[in-house]
Amino acid sequence: MRNWFVSNTSHPGPAAWFRRCASAVALSRRVALALVIATLLAGAAVAKAGGIEPLGPVPVPAANPQTPEKIDLGRTLFFDRRLSGDGTMSCASCHIPEQGFADGQAISLSYPTTRNWRNAQTLINAGYQKQLFHDGRAASLEEQALFPLMSAFEMNQNLDFVEEELRSVPEYVAAFTRVFGSPDITREQIAMAIAAFERTLVSREAPLDRALAGDEKALSKTAQAGLAIFTGKGRCSTCHSGGNLADDAFHALNVPESPEFERDPRVAATRRFVAKISGYEDYRTLAEDPGRFLVTRQKRDWKAFRTPTLREIARTAPYMHNGIFSTLEEVISFVDRGGGEGNTALKPLGLSAEEKQALQVFLVEGLSGPEIPVGYPQIP
Repeated sequence: MRNWFVSNTSHPGPAAWFRRCASAVALSRRVALALVIATLLAGAAVAKAGGIEPLGPVPVPAANPQTPEKIDLGRTLFFDRRLSGDGTMSCASCHIPEQGFADGQAISLSYPTTRNWRNAQTLINAGYQKQLFHDGRAASLEEQALFPLMSAFEMNQNLDFVEEELRSVPEYVAAFTRVFGSPDITREQIAMAIAAFERTLVSREAPLDRALAGDEKALSKTAQAGLAIFTGKGRCSTCHSGGNLADDAFHALNVPESPEFERDPRVAATRRFVAKISGYEDYRTLAEDPGRFLVTRQKRDWKAFRTPTLREIARTAPYMHNGIFSTLEEVISFVDRGGGEGNTALKPLGLSAEEKQALQVFLVEGLSGPEIPVGYPQIP
Protein backbone atom coordinates (compact mmCIF):
# COMPACT_ATOMS: atom_id res chain seq x y z
CA MET A 1 0.00 0.00 0.00
CA ARG A 2 1.33 3.33 -1.00
CA ASN A 3 1.88 5.81 1.74
CA TRP A 4 -1.03 8.27 1.68
CA PHE A 5 1.17 11.17 2.63
CA VAL A 6 3.49 10.37 -0.28
CA SER A 7 0.95 9.54 -2.98
CA ASN A 8 -1.39 12.45 -2.22
CA THR A 9 0.55 15.29 -3.74
CA SER A 10 -2.02 17.84 -2.58
CA HIS A 11 -1.20 17.07 1.05
CA PRO A 12 1.74 18.97 2.60
CA GLY A 13 3.35 15.82 3.98
CA PRO A 14 3.53 14.36 7.52
CA ALA A 15 5.99 16.84 9.06
CA ALA A 16 4.13 19.88 7.79
CA TRP A 17 0.80 18.32 8.74
CA PHE A 18 1.94 17.78 12.34
CA ARG A 19 3.31 21.32 12.45
CA ARG A 20 -0.11 22.61 11.39
CA CYS A 21 -1.84 20.47 14.01
CA ALA A 22 0.49 21.78 16.71
CA SER A 23 -0.12 25.31 15.52
CA ALA A 24 -3.87 24.74 15.63
CA VAL A 25 -3.66 23.34 19.19
CA ALA A 26 -1.57 26.32 20.28
CA LEU A 27 -4.08 28.65 18.66
CA SER A 28 -6.93 26.89 20.46
CA ARG A 29 -5.10 27.27 23.74
CA ARG A 30 -4.51 30.96 23.08
CA VAL A 31 -8.18 31.41 22.22
CA ALA A 32 -9.24 29.57 25.38
CA LEU A 33 -6.86 31.66 27.46
CA ALA A 34 -8.16 34.81 25.80
CA LEU A 35 -11.71 33.77 26.60
CA VAL A 36 -10.80 33.20 30.26
CA ILE A 37 -9.08 36.58 30.44
CA ALA A 38 -12.01 38.21 28.66
CA THR A 39 -14.41 36.66 31.17
CA LEU A 40 -12.37 37.95 34.10
CA LEU A 41 -12.02 41.37 32.53
CA ALA A 42 -15.73 41.43 31.75
CA GLY A 43 -16.55 40.70 35.40
CA ALA A 44 -14.19 43.41 36.54
CA ALA A 45 -15.57 45.75 33.89
CA VAL A 46 -19.14 45.14 35.08
CA ALA A 47 -18.12 45.97 38.63
CA LYS A 48 -16.07 48.99 37.60
CA ALA A 49 -18.81 50.25 35.31
CA GLY A 50 -21.13 50.08 38.28
CA GLY A 51 -18.75 52.09 40.44
CA ILE A 52 -17.50 49.14 42.52
CA GLU A 53 -13.80 49.21 43.31
CA PRO A 54 -11.32 47.14 45.34
CA LEU A 55 -11.24 48.15 48.99
CA GLY A 56 -8.18 50.23 49.83
CA PRO A 57 -6.45 50.68 53.19
CA VAL A 58 -8.37 52.20 56.07
CA PRO A 59 -7.77 55.97 56.27
CA VAL A 60 -5.93 56.89 59.47
CA PRO A 61 -5.79 60.50 60.69
CA ALA A 62 -2.30 61.88 61.20
CA ALA A 63 -3.27 63.04 64.69
CA ASN A 64 -4.14 59.50 65.78
CA PRO A 65 -1.74 56.98 64.23
CA GLN A 66 -2.36 53.28 64.76
CA THR A 67 -0.12 51.39 67.17
CA PRO A 68 -0.59 47.87 68.59
CA GLU A 69 -0.63 49.25 72.14
CA LYS A 70 -3.29 51.83 71.32
CA ILE A 71 -5.44 49.24 69.55
CA ASP A 72 -5.22 46.92 72.58
CA LEU A 73 -6.17 49.77 74.91
CA GLY A 74 -9.11 50.66 72.67
CA ARG A 75 -10.27 47.03 72.63
CA THR A 76 -10.26 46.93 76.43
CA LEU A 77 -12.21 50.19 76.68
CA PHE A 78 -14.67 48.94 74.06
CA PHE A 79 -15.66 46.04 76.32
CA ASP A 80 -15.45 47.88 79.65
CA ARG A 81 -18.82 48.54 81.33
CA ARG A 82 -17.29 51.34 83.39
CA LEU A 83 -17.93 53.59 80.41
CA SER A 84 -21.68 53.58 81.17
CA GLY A 85 -23.33 55.52 83.94
CA ASP A 86 -24.61 52.53 85.89
CA GLY A 87 -21.89 50.08 84.88
CA THR A 88 -24.22 47.78 82.94
CA MET A 89 -23.32 48.63 79.34
CA SER A 90 -20.23 48.79 77.18
CA CYS A 91 -19.74 49.68 73.52
CA ALA A 92 -20.01 45.96 72.83
CA SER A 93 -23.51 45.83 74.30
CA CYS A 94 -24.86 47.39 71.09
CA HIS A 95 -22.01 46.36 68.77
CA ILE A 96 -21.73 42.64 69.38
CA PRO A 97 -18.92 40.89 67.46
CA GLU A 98 -20.99 37.75 66.88
CA GLN A 99 -23.81 39.84 65.38
CA GLY A 100 -21.78 41.77 62.85
CA PHE A 101 -20.94 44.46 65.41
CA ALA A 102 -24.61 45.43 65.60
CA ASP A 103 -27.14 44.12 68.13
CA GLY A 104 -29.81 42.40 66.05
CA GLN A 105 -32.62 44.60 67.35
CA ALA A 106 -34.88 46.98 65.46
CA ILE A 107 -33.76 49.86 67.64
CA SER A 108 -30.63 49.77 69.71
CA LEU A 109 -30.33 48.88 73.35
CA SER A 110 -30.90 51.77 75.71
CA TYR A 111 -30.14 52.98 79.20
CA PRO A 112 -32.55 51.58 81.84
CA THR A 113 -36.05 53.19 81.80
CA THR A 114 -35.39 54.79 78.37
CA ARG A 115 -35.75 53.69 74.74
CA ASN A 116 -33.48 54.42 71.84
CA TRP A 117 -35.05 55.51 68.56
CA ARG A 118 -32.68 54.23 65.89
CA ASN A 119 -31.06 51.00 64.80
CA ALA A 120 -27.50 50.22 65.88
CA GLN A 121 -25.36 50.35 62.76
CA THR A 122 -22.53 47.92 62.22
CA LEU A 123 -19.02 49.10 63.06
CA ILE A 124 -17.55 46.91 60.32
CA ASN A 125 -15.64 49.18 57.90
CA ALA A 126 -16.74 52.24 59.87
CA GLY A 127 -13.19 53.52 59.44
CA TYR A 128 -13.96 54.19 55.77
CA GLN A 129 -16.94 56.41 56.48
CA LYS A 130 -16.54 60.16 56.17
CA GLN A 131 -19.54 60.83 58.40
CA LEU A 132 -20.85 58.70 61.23
CA PHE A 133 -24.30 57.85 62.61
CA HIS A 134 -27.47 57.61 60.54
CA ASP A 135 -27.63 61.41 60.31
CA GLY A 136 -23.91 62.05 59.84
CA ARG A 137 -23.52 64.25 62.90
CA ALA A 138 -19.98 63.04 63.63
CA ALA A 139 -17.10 63.64 61.23
CA SER A 140 -14.68 61.03 62.64
CA LEU A 141 -14.55 57.88 64.72
CA GLU A 142 -12.89 59.91 67.45
CA GLU A 143 -15.86 62.27 67.58
CA GLN A 144 -18.35 59.43 67.27
CA ALA A 145 -16.91 57.45 70.18
CA LEU A 146 -17.99 59.94 72.84
CA PHE A 147 -21.59 60.46 71.67
CA PRO A 148 -22.99 57.17 73.06
CA LEU A 149 -21.12 57.64 76.35
CA MET A 150 -22.79 61.01 76.94
CA SER A 151 -26.21 60.13 75.54
CA ALA A 152 -28.98 60.11 78.16
CA PHE A 153 -30.71 57.18 76.45
CA GLU A 154 -27.59 55.15 75.64
CA MET A 155 -24.71 54.88 78.14
CA ASN A 156 -25.61 58.01 80.13
CA GLN A 157 -22.09 58.64 81.43
CA ASN A 158 -20.56 61.88 82.70
CA LEU A 159 -17.23 62.36 80.93
CA ASP A 160 -15.61 64.14 83.87
CA PHE A 161 -16.60 61.21 86.07
CA VAL A 162 -15.40 58.49 83.68
CA GLU A 163 -11.99 60.19 83.47
CA GLU A 164 -11.69 59.90 87.24
CA GLU A 165 -12.96 56.32 87.18
CA LEU A 166 -10.22 55.26 84.78
CA ARG A 167 -7.55 57.27 86.60
CA SER A 168 -8.31 55.22 89.70
CA VAL A 169 -7.38 51.96 87.92
CA PRO A 170 -3.57 51.39 88.00
CA GLU A 171 -3.64 49.16 84.91
CA TYR A 172 -5.34 51.90 82.89
CA VAL A 173 -2.91 54.55 84.15
CA ALA A 174 -0.01 52.37 83.01
CA ALA A 175 -1.63 51.63 79.63
CA PHE A 176 -2.49 55.27 78.88
CA THR A 177 1.05 56.28 79.90
CA ARG A 178 2.54 53.75 77.46
CA VAL A 179 0.27 54.86 74.61
CA PHE A 180 0.02 58.62 75.15
CA GLY A 181 3.05 59.37 77.29
CA SER A 182 1.07 60.71 80.25
CA PRO A 183 -0.92 59.23 83.17
CA ASP A 184 -3.43 62.09 82.88
CA ILE A 185 -6.27 60.17 81.23
CA THR A 186 -8.55 62.40 79.16
CA ARG A 187 -11.78 61.92 77.25
CA GLU A 188 -9.95 62.75 74.03
CA GLN A 189 -7.50 59.91 74.63
CA ILE A 190 -10.34 57.53 75.45
CA ALA A 191 -11.96 58.39 72.11
CA MET A 192 -8.67 58.05 70.23
CA ALA A 193 -8.01 54.58 71.63
CA ILE A 194 -11.53 53.32 70.89
CA ALA A 195 -11.34 54.75 67.37
CA ALA A 196 -8.00 53.00 66.79
CA PHE A 197 -9.58 49.68 67.72
CA GLU A 198 -12.64 50.31 65.57
CA ARG A 199 -10.42 50.93 62.54
CA THR A 200 -9.30 47.31 62.75
CA LEU A 201 -12.85 46.01 62.19
CA VAL A 202 -12.52 45.52 58.45
CA SER A 203 -14.20 43.15 56.01
CA ARG A 204 -12.08 42.88 52.88
CA GLU A 205 -11.90 39.17 51.97
CA ALA A 206 -15.43 38.55 50.74
CA PRO A 207 -16.02 36.68 47.46
CA LEU A 208 -16.58 40.05 45.75
CA ASP A 209 -13.06 41.09 46.71
CA ARG A 210 -11.63 37.88 45.28
CA ALA A 211 -13.66 38.36 42.11
CA LEU A 212 -12.34 41.89 41.71
CA ALA A 213 -8.84 40.49 42.12
CA GLY A 214 -9.42 38.09 39.22
CA ASP A 215 -10.73 34.90 40.84
CA GLU A 216 -13.27 33.66 38.31
CA LYS A 217 -14.65 31.07 40.75
CA ALA A 218 -15.16 33.45 43.68
CA LEU A 219 -18.83 34.05 42.87
CA SER A 220 -21.37 31.40 41.96
CA LYS A 221 -23.27 31.77 38.69
CA THR A 222 -26.30 33.06 40.56
CA ALA A 223 -24.20 35.57 42.49
CA GLN A 224 -22.61 36.74 39.24
CA ALA A 225 -26.09 37.31 37.85
CA GLY A 226 -26.92 39.20 41.03
CA LEU A 227 -23.82 41.37 40.62
CA ALA A 228 -24.92 42.22 37.08
CA ILE A 229 -28.32 43.28 38.43
CA PHE A 230 -26.64 45.20 41.25
CA THR A 231 -24.62 47.28 38.80
CA GLY A 232 -27.23 47.32 36.04
CA LYS A 233 -30.99 47.02 36.13
CA GLY A 234 -31.16 47.25 39.92
CA ARG A 235 -29.10 50.49 39.98
CA CYS A 236 -27.91 49.54 43.48
CA SER A 237 -24.38 50.74 42.81
CA THR A 238 -25.63 54.24 42.12
CA CYS A 239 -25.48 54.73 45.90
CA HIS A 240 -23.67 51.59 47.07
CA SER A 241 -20.43 52.27 45.23
CA GLY A 242 -16.69 52.39 45.80
CA GLY A 243 -14.71 49.90 47.82
CA ASN A 244 -16.98 50.12 50.85
CA LEU A 245 -20.20 50.00 48.78
CA ALA A 246 -21.44 53.33 50.16
CA ASP A 247 -21.42 56.80 48.62
CA ASP A 248 -21.10 58.72 51.92
CA ALA A 249 -24.24 60.65 50.97
CA PHE A 250 -27.71 61.04 52.46
CA HIS A 251 -30.93 60.03 50.76
CA ALA A 252 -34.59 60.41 51.69
CA LEU A 253 -36.19 57.10 50.75
CA ASN A 254 -39.26 57.77 52.91
CA VAL A 255 -38.80 54.57 54.87
CA PRO A 256 -42.06 53.91 56.76
CA GLU A 257 -42.22 54.70 60.45
CA SER A 258 -42.65 51.83 62.86
CA PRO A 259 -46.19 51.75 64.32
CA GLU A 260 -44.83 50.07 67.46
CA PHE A 261 -42.31 52.81 68.13
CA GLU A 262 -44.79 55.56 67.26
CA ARG A 263 -46.97 54.31 70.12
CA ASP A 264 -44.12 53.93 72.64
CA PRO A 265 -43.97 57.04 74.89
CA ARG A 266 -40.30 56.34 75.68
CA VAL A 267 -39.38 56.50 72.01
CA ALA A 268 -41.42 59.68 71.68
CA ALA A 269 -39.52 61.19 74.62
CA THR A 270 -36.19 60.34 72.99
CA ARG A 271 -37.32 61.74 69.63
CA ARG A 272 -38.42 65.02 71.21
CA PHE A 273 -35.30 65.22 73.38
CA VAL A 274 -32.95 64.86 70.40
CA ALA A 275 -34.95 67.43 68.43
CA LYS A 276 -34.94 69.80 71.42
CA ILE A 277 -31.17 69.75 71.97
CA SER A 278 -30.73 70.07 68.19
CA GLY A 279 -32.63 73.39 68.30
CA TYR A 280 -35.76 72.22 66.49
CA GLU A 281 -38.53 74.59 67.61
CA ASP A 282 -41.47 72.23 67.08
CA TYR A 283 -39.91 69.38 69.02
CA ARG A 284 -42.97 68.88 71.25
CA THR A 285 -45.18 67.87 68.32
CA LEU A 286 -42.58 65.92 66.35
CA ALA A 287 -44.08 62.55 65.38
CA GLU A 288 -41.46 61.14 62.97
CA ASP A 289 -37.71 60.92 62.58
CA PRO A 290 -36.49 63.99 60.63
CA GLY A 291 -33.16 62.31 59.81
CA ARG A 292 -30.30 64.54 58.72
CA PHE A 293 -32.55 67.61 58.82
CA LEU A 294 -31.79 67.99 62.53
CA VAL A 295 -28.11 68.39 61.60
CA THR A 296 -28.32 70.63 58.51
CA ARG A 297 -31.74 72.31 58.70
CA GLN A 298 -31.92 71.81 54.94
CA LYS A 299 -35.37 70.89 53.62
CA ARG A 300 -33.85 68.36 51.24
CA ASP A 301 -32.52 66.43 54.23
CA TRP A 302 -35.91 65.80 55.84
CA LYS A 303 -36.00 62.05 56.56
CA ALA A 304 -32.66 61.60 54.76
CA PHE A 305 -30.23 59.05 56.17
CA ARG A 306 -26.67 58.06 55.36
CA THR A 307 -26.10 55.28 52.84
CA PRO A 308 -24.84 52.30 54.87
CA THR A 309 -22.18 49.90 53.71
CA LEU A 310 -23.56 46.64 52.35
CA ARG A 311 -20.55 44.63 53.45
CA GLU A 312 -21.53 41.82 55.83
CA ILE A 313 -25.18 42.81 55.34
CA ALA A 314 -26.33 39.23 55.89
CA ARG A 315 -25.15 39.52 59.52
CA THR A 316 -26.62 42.89 60.41
CA ALA A 317 -30.42 42.52 60.23
CA PRO A 318 -32.81 44.19 60.81
CA TYR A 319 -32.43 46.99 58.31
CA MET A 320 -33.00 50.72 57.84
CA HIS A 321 -32.57 53.43 60.48
CA ASN A 322 -35.51 52.11 62.50
CA GLY A 323 -35.10 48.40 61.80
CA ILE A 324 -38.46 48.33 60.02
CA PHE A 325 -37.39 45.51 57.65
CA SER A 326 -36.43 42.19 59.20
CA THR A 327 -35.14 40.52 56.03
CA LEU A 328 -33.26 41.31 52.86
CA GLU A 329 -36.31 40.17 50.90
CA GLU A 330 -38.26 43.05 52.43
CA VAL A 331 -35.50 45.54 51.63
CA ILE A 332 -35.22 44.39 48.02
CA SER A 333 -39.00 44.56 47.58
CA PHE A 334 -39.05 48.08 49.06
CA VAL A 335 -36.37 49.28 46.65
CA ASP A 336 -37.92 47.41 43.71
CA ARG A 337 -41.23 49.23 44.11
CA GLY A 338 -39.45 52.58 44.21
CA GLY A 339 -39.07 53.19 47.93
CA GLY A 340 -41.53 54.95 50.19
CA GLU A 341 -44.43 57.08 49.09
CA GLY A 342 -43.47 60.51 47.79
CA ASN A 343 -39.71 59.97 47.67
CA THR A 344 -37.74 61.17 44.64
CA ALA A 345 -34.56 59.18 45.22
CA LEU A 346 -35.81 55.84 43.91
CA LYS A 347 -37.84 54.70 40.92
CA PRO A 348 -39.60 51.34 40.44
CA LEU A 349 -37.26 48.73 39.00
CA GLY A 350 -39.58 45.99 37.78
CA LEU A 351 -37.35 43.12 38.89
CA SER A 352 -38.61 39.60 38.33
CA ALA A 353 -38.73 37.06 41.15
CA GLU A 354 -35.63 35.39 39.68
CA GLU A 355 -33.76 38.70 39.53
CA LYS A 356 -34.65 39.51 43.13
CA GLN A 357 -33.41 36.11 44.21
CA ALA A 358 -30.15 36.49 42.29
CA LEU A 359 -29.61 39.93 43.81
CA GLN A 360 -30.14 38.54 47.30
CA VAL A 361 -27.70 35.70 46.64
CA PHE A 362 -25.07 38.25 45.63
CA LEU A 363 -25.68 40.33 48.77
CA VAL A 364 -25.48 37.31 51.06
CA GLU A 365 -22.84 35.22 49.32
CA GLY A 366 -20.75 37.88 47.64
CA LEU A 367 -20.45 40.37 50.50
CA SER A 368 -19.85 38.03 53.45
CA GLY A 369 -16.23 37.53 54.43
CA PRO A 370 -14.51 35.58 57.20
CA GLU A 371 -15.31 36.35 60.82
CA ILE A 372 -13.31 39.32 62.06
CA PRO A 373 -11.05 38.13 64.91
CA VAL A 374 -11.38 40.34 67.96
CA GLY A 375 -10.21 38.55 71.09
CA TYR A 376 -12.01 39.43 74.29
CA PRO A 377 -9.74 41.39 76.64
CA GLN A 378 -9.30 41.01 80.37
CA ILE A 379 -10.91 44.07 81.96
CA PRO A 380 -8.76 45.53 84.77
